[in-house]
Amino acid sequence: MFLPAEIIPVLAYFAPVFTAPTYQKALVLIIGTILAKGRRTVTSALRAVGHTQTADWAKYHHVLNRAQWSGLALSARLLLLLVATWVPAGGITVDVDETLERRWGPRIRKRGHWRDSLASSKQVNVSSSGLRWLVFALVVNVPWTPYALALPFLSVLLTTPKVSAQLGRSHKTVARITGQVVIWLRRTLPGRAIQLVGDGAYAVITLGVQCQRQQVTLLAPLRLDARLFEPPLRRDGTHRGRPPVVGARLPNLAQVAVAPTTRWHRSLVPWYGGTHQVVDWTTGTALWYTTGTPPLAIRWVLVRDPHGARPTRAFFATDTAHGAPDMIAAFVNRWPLEVTFEEARAHLGLETQRQWSDRAIERTTPALLGLFSLVVLLAHAFYPTGDLPLPQVAWYPKTHATFHDVLALVRRRLWQQFIYQTDAPPADLRFISPLQVEHLLSAACY
Repeated sequence: MFLPAEIIPVLAYFAPVFTAPTYQKALVLIIGTILAKGRRTVTSALRAVGHTQTADWAKYHHVLNRAQWSGLALSARLLLLLVATWVPAGGITVDVDETLERRWGPRIRKRGHWRDSLASSKQVNVSSSGLRWLVFALVVNVPWTPYALALPFLSVLLTTPKVSAQLGRSHKTVARITGQVVIWLRRTLPGRAIQLVGDGAYAVITLGVQCQRQQVTLLAPLRLDARLFEPPLRRDGTHRGRPPVVGARLPNLAQVAVAPTTRWHRSLVPWYGGTHQVVDWTTGTALWYTTGTPPLAIRWVLVRDPHGARPTRAFFATDTAHGAPDMIAAFVNRWPLEVTFEEARAHLGLETQRQWSDRAIERTTPALLGLFSLVVLLAHAFYPTGDLPLPQVAWYPKTHATFHDVLALVRRRLWQQFIYQTDAPPADLRFISPLQVEHLLSAACY
């Protein structure tokens, strides 16, 4: 397979994870999956690169269900490459969230019934059969769009308590698995300032304590009735018994939000959709404590709409020196991860793969989500200045590139490499005009 010279170093960066034969097959699957449309199966990837008559086609399935390579090592290399490309210095922000891959079939052992957030509402909860993935993504800013991108680098399969019992394993909660990944993050990026941003599922005291031990800042929503305390008073040595772990109980944040003595500040902060919003906020520090857990020192911030159109919300950070406007902006930046999930479904065939063995399942979906990040890296390799040639049509003038545009540009460069591997024939011997070639490429890439 002849590949453009610009992307060979990017792909070769992952070669040490595989053996030489497996790496060559993995390249075919990666390029084929990028070029394929519709379902992203092994055979559709082989069709896209012209391997329909390959006699040993079954060995490409073995890359996913038999070959010996470490997905965790691959994730570490992807994270390091993303950081080196987009955040070479300073702190990084990692978003974490769960997504449901709807799957059916009795042979999928780790399949469970989960709440389907797309089909559910505040009044009705709808459960769907499938696989639930815990996804970690690096938040970056790229030059071809004003919106932040969430680039997945690690995905972990979750199981329900019932499925864990059927498999004979102890059940791990989302907070426990996230705590293990925090240790892995610190080991992979020693010395880097890391901020982990999650939703209410990650507002867990034990997870916050684990993050503080690893010098990782956890930021998540906080309940308005959370039990907050002052630091314990120093003892003068005359008291007996075990020293207290917390001091006096502080008012609930719900009470602080309506108290007339609360001092509010007003700021213009980044908001959803690349806009800015004026909000009122107040902040403070406290110990968040529940019986049976160690106290967690946090900075909390209350946010309200000056016009009263949105409900008052609270957030916390395990770094007590964190600025309140920065906390609000960091939580707003969680939205790109939801966009990444939908882009992966729409353009990378998430939920269309058909593997059923445990190993293939635990490799395929993380590979598709990681392919989102790889496509962005390939686009950067093709256009290092960020000046992407955006396609323009009469009815929709584009000012910035979407992921669909980025994917189409990568596909175009790959197809051009396959078509023009030799010198072009003389003009009088062409059987198809350049305009017709452009139309075909557009149809193949979009």
